Amino acid sequence: MELVRNEAKIEEYRERARKLVKQMTLEEKTFQTLHGAAEIKRLGIKAYNWWNEALHGVARAGVATVFPQAISLAATFDEDFIEQVADAISTEGRAKFNMQQKYEDTDIYKGLTFWSPNVNIFRDPRWGRGHETFGEDPYLSSRLGVRFVEGLQGHDENYMKAAACAKHFAVHSGPEDLRHSFNAVVSKQDMYETYLPAFKACVKEAKVEAVMGAYNRTNGDPCCGNKTLLQDILRKEWGFQGHVVSDCWAIKDFHEGHGVTSGALESVAMAMNNGCDLNCGQLFAYMAEAVQQGMVSEERLDEALVNLFTARMKLGVFDEKGSTPYDDIPYTVVDSSEMKALNLKAAEKCITLLKNEDNLLPLDKTKLKTIGIIGPNADNRKALVGNYEGTASRYYTISEGIQDYVGDEVRVLFSEGCHLYKDKISELSQGSDRLAEVKSICDVSDVVILCLGLDSGLEGEEGDQGNQYASGDKPGLDLPGKQQELLETVYESGKPVVLVLLSGSALAVTWADEHIPAILQGWYPGAQGGKAIANVLFGDKNPEGRLPVTFYRSTQELPEFTDYSMKGRTYRYMENEALYPFGYGLSYTDFTYSDVRISSDLIKEEGISVSAVLKNTGDVEGTETVQVYVKACREGTPNPQLKGIRKVSLKPGESKEVTVTLPLEAFALYDEQAVNRVEAGEYCVYMGGSQPNERSSKLVGKKPAVLQLRAEKEYILK
Repeated sequence: MELVRNEAKIEEYRERARKLVKQMTLEEKTFQTLHGAAEIKRLGIKAYNWWNEALHGVARAGVATVFPQAISLAATFDEDFIEQVADAISTEGRAKFNMQQKYEDTDIYKGLTFWSPNVNIFRDPRWGRGHETFGEDPYLSSRLGVRFVEGLQGHDENYMKAAACAKHFAVHSGPEDLRHSFNAVVSKQDMYETYLPAFKACVKEAKVEAVMGAYNRTNGDPCCGNKTLLQDILRKEWGFQGHVVSDCWAIKDFHEGHGVTSGALESVAMAMNNGCDLNCGQLFAYMAEAVQQGMVSEERLDEALVNLFTARMKLGVFDEKGSTPYDDIPYTVVDSSEMKALNLKAAEKCITLLKNEDNLLPLDKTKLKTIGIIGPNADNRKALVGNYEGTASRYYTISEGIQDYVGDEVRVLFSEGCHLYKDKISELSQGSDRLAEVKSICDVSDVVILCLGLDSGLEGEEGDQGNQYASGDKPGLDLPGKQQELLETVYESGKPVVLVLLSGSALAVTWADEHIPAILQGWYPGAQGGKAIANVLFGDKNPEGRLPVTFYRSTQELPEFTDYSMKGRTYRYMENEALYPFGYGLSYTDFTYSDVRISSDLIKEEGISVSAVLKNTGDVEGTETVQVYVKACREGTPNPQLKGIRKVSLKPGESKEVTVTLPLEAFALYDEQAVNRVEAGEYCVYMGGSQPNERSSKLVGKKPAVLQLRAEKEYILK
């Protein structure tokens, strides 16, 4: 749906905001620039806390639907569905806000300004916060980011349903333990080709209300006070009209971590003067002094406040109750049966089938007497939800989901198997203290469901409570603790094994790929995750997830974590063969492509379209993720890049014609000076269910169709 805002109404809000700001004292203005904005009774301004989170559901403020983590949602490759989920999140956000306002609760996490989505590029699998993102690809991140923003903000022409925030701007993806002092050095080419596209799309297409700066420096300047990013690119180049917020306590890093200012006053001035309007933290409490000392002009402070009050007016919080179409959303929509059903669907759609030797899956429960469920993630609620999470009224772990599914018809035996990361479960034991139990269960089981991986205690944000690795980043890609030993012990039983991985990032499960017949990547699938995984394991739902990140074989093939050049990183630039490639995922059915064709073999200003007839040639209903990749056939260009996606559901034997339109921009590449151009020459377009590389073709048993076309002249794009 095209987003149409009433520009006259927005200008009316800005004028109201200007009049309001003119009535404030300097001290009052100062305390409106903090995330916990103070009440100004004499002007009828209520206290407002800007800090709220909605990464995959309304977070940190009581009960809400806990959807699959962002990386999990990315695995759906389904932008329509992403908007549906975000719309549900903002519906719950409004319902909770209406309730909280009724009882005068204006605390943190109680506002309508949600600091989501995280559209940073997941460039390195060691980064702990990667599971907050939509993956490693700029095109996928852009499409999902835009639709998530539109779902949160809504399509009313006069009022936003909620305010979204694209973060962390820009060039931010670890290491976590260096973020308060780290300088990410990046070329103009990589900046514009990889790190900026998702932000640009959120700003220019989705009209995102807020942008959050990152902790790190980019090319020497702290992101929350970076003229190049916040003024030259965001405001001037992209025409951003919303407000900029700092990451939390990032402005004190200017002097404490980065050492680019001498103290608080200079840091406050640097941030405000270069375009930061709102401080998550308290340092902007120095703003009045900075103005009085001539370090910040009061006109610039007023500009920031107009941006902030305009946002609140777009949300309707200064209008009479009943003015917005969202004021009457009742609290009872929260955690409703409709929300739970949508959440289950989301979890089912994200599950990714990585291996299915001899069609071990789906399982037939009528042929099973005993199932062994083993592993530290079999009954781990934390592995369902990731970070920045809300509180569900009911969680379904994998063990619970399978036990509920089979009921009394099949005996289920359970063992934790090993600790998630320690070498023992009982502190007084000698270690590996559940292996006898594991062997016993394997002996009497017809099939073993082995649940391994990570949780948000092993990968996350620096300083997250209970984070085992302190910084939040992973030290490597191997299974932690005794999990590999457990995997090999279960395999040695000789019983059929299904490996279910719960993680928010790629794991180097090379041994498992060589030995285990069936492997599912369940991600962090949300509160309904165990139920969804059971439905997939037993064939009630056909898996359709695709990998939004590359699964590498080891960290040895990766550049240094601190190296922000894209050379050798992600599917677009890697030279080695992946364990499991970006875009990969299997199904219980099979799809064939025929009559693949392009509208023109010449690239034109209006772009081209590529079409095919897609048929489900298997025995069960399924959903194919049609992927279109583009390659510039000349030296020094990236590998084929994703430029089009379609999700198509087909019954057995059913066919549909699928058309994907590729704009001129799909063929353009940035040069070293960040000029975006389509060069004259040859190009290849690939259409199929996977990436066009040898590893993908080997895993799925077929190659995408390839079509050749050319540009007869050069086009330079803005």
